Amino acid sequence: MDLTVTTAELAGAASALVKLVPGKLIDPVLAGLLLTATAEGVTLAANDRERAARVRRDAIVHTEGRVLVPAKPLADTLRALEQDQVRLVVEGSKLAIRAPGARYALPLLDADLHPGVGEEPAVVGEVDGDLFASALATTVLAASRDDALPMFTGVRIRSEGDRLVLVATDRYQMALASLPWRATGQVDALVPASLLGELARQLPAGDVTVHADRDRFGLGWRGALTTTAVLDGSFLHESKIHLSDVDTVITTDADALAGAVRRVGLYTDARGVLVVEVGDGELRLRGADVKAGEAEESMKATVDGGRTGQAYQSRFLTDALRCFAGQQVRMEIQPGMRATVFSAVEPTEPTVRYVVMPMLPPK
Repeated sequence: MDLTVTTAELAGAASALVKLVPGKLIDPVLAGLLLTATAEGVTLAANDRERAARVRRDAIVHTEGRVLVPAKPLADTLRALEQDQVRLVVEGSKLAIRAPGARYALPLLDADLHPGVGEEPAVVGEVDGDLFASALATTVLAASRDDALPMFTGVRIRSEGDRLVLVATDRYQMALASLPWRATGQVDALVPASLLGELARQLPAGDVTVHADRDRFGLGWRGALTTTAVLDGSFLHESKIHLSDVDTVITTDADALAGAVRRVGLYTDARGVLVVEVGDGELRLRGADVKAGEAEESMKATVDGGRTGQAYQSRFLTDALRCFAGQQVRMEIQPGMRATVFSAVEPTEPTVRYVVMPMLPPK
């Protein structure tokens, strides 16, 4: 294999694949990047048997070929180079990375042992990249990070006619997002939130294709494709949370409330719990801890209905309010130990609701 390519283009592709498919360090083959050079350009592929991704880039190919090299060293080397172009050429048992005045060489692994990207799931629709990225960034906040409960570490993505619905929960908070899509099929998959969080940072503006079958889910755009095995998430549904006994409705500025939560949250107990009290035209946030001291902050709000207050874990409030930055937010509070629902006063696409369960107040 022998090719010349724009350094930044190849570095971006290699770095993206390293983040999307971290690989399995115990198996060098599954921690490698497969480079395939043809007359159409160069394709980079990664596969750890759970996730797979490929990216194609334009290149001047002098000699076609296929090689497998360690992924992270390749990405790190390319990212560190300052030259505009780089040449990749096989030299014996190594892949040489050549730039003016420099040469770096990576060992070749057995390309025949690499699984490639496999057969891609069928295309089931298209979605706007910006809207989908926003919906993903919102819902992954509510997914659990505890691998001991894998069923709560994913985002359920399901189709309902001309809408895609995304749901995630860790049992104490739930994020719900909905956005339009152009369906050619159906999808219902629980997708690992860790992958979707990275995809939210990489998805481009414009059309993104949605791929799905019984066992896999994928997204494709501009010569790139990422697929993953799915979890069993049929149980994960917003109907599992009771949302019909709203007593108090509060409207306020999301950024102002987030700032108050951040400051008062510095004075919470070991559980991170602060109290939200509802008055006439205002909210009062209180926090207290034997070691940290105590804090109280008031802010203006429109209050309808009762004056039901609740105690919440401050980080859950922070996650919820982050979804409505720059907007007026509505809080619908239910009495007792029932969920509070956050939503935008003037909904935009994607539409978002964030559900937070209350906590017992500090003693």
